[in-house]
Amino acid sequence: MNWKKLTESTQIEEIKALSTSKPVLIFKHSTRCSVSSMSLDRLLRNWKTEDGERVVPYFLDLIAFRSLSNQIEAEFGVPHESPQVIIVRNGRAVYDNSHFGISYPEIMAQV
Repeated sequence: MNWKKLTESTQIEEIKALSTSKPVLIFKHSTRCSVSSMSLDRLLRNWKTEDGERVVPYFLDLIAFRSLSNQIEAEFGVPHESPQVIIVRNGRAVYDNSHFGISYPEIMAQV
């Protein structure tokens, strides 16, 4: 999986702009949480190379960049969870799920 790392607040506008041509997936991950690690592992095991043609994946390390999660919450109106998946299309969050609700087939059905 070819993640784009979400490390700068300016990338939020980049995500909005990019999402007008292709959906963007944001995966918010806590390196201190076993549920988050398990959700990430399940996503990575199921990800297919061609999925990158359908959706642009961004990875947010919540421990290192917690303020970006707050900005995502404010910009997209999606309350913070960890782990969490958010799909952005046309500059708006159109899907989100967290914890054990994170499902590869459900994510791909949304894109």
